[in-house]
Amino acid sequence: MKHRSKTLATWLAFLTGSLGLHRFYLHGLRDAWGWLHLPPTLLGLYGVSRMLELGQDDRAAWALIPLLGLSLTASMLAAIVYGLTPDERWNARYNPQGAAGSSGWLVVFGVVGALMVGATVLIATIAFSGQRYFESQVEAGRQISQ
Repeated sequence: MKHRSKTLATWLAFLTGSLGLHRFYLHGLRDAWGWLHLPPTLLGLYGVSRMLELGQDDRAAWALIPLLGLSLTASMLAAIVYGLTPDERWNARYNPQGAAGSSGWLVVFGVVGALMVGATVLIATIAFSGQRYFESQVEAGRQISQ
């Protein structure tokens, strides 16, 4: 078993977490949770492309785009959890063979970046979903009144 770096795991979750690369780094290519990161990310990207192509009135894009936001938010949460895990606990879990390593400031920068990006994406996802929901309710009210 190889040494697993907390710094690298944090940055993989921060930069490519929505693709599950941090899970593959820690658990290998057979990790089912790593592969489950791909579908919501790809569906969300498809929703973004639909909205760019068809406009803001595309209902399928309304449903698909929040999947991307939630996937990005989950990967930022993973980066925060990895970065804030104490070194002793990290080494006990991922480096049981005794190759203890310590983390430095790069982990702190990764956690701060993940916190900023994660909070922004989560708030944007909630705002987008809420706006689309209320727009659909107004449209339904107009149809009923006519």
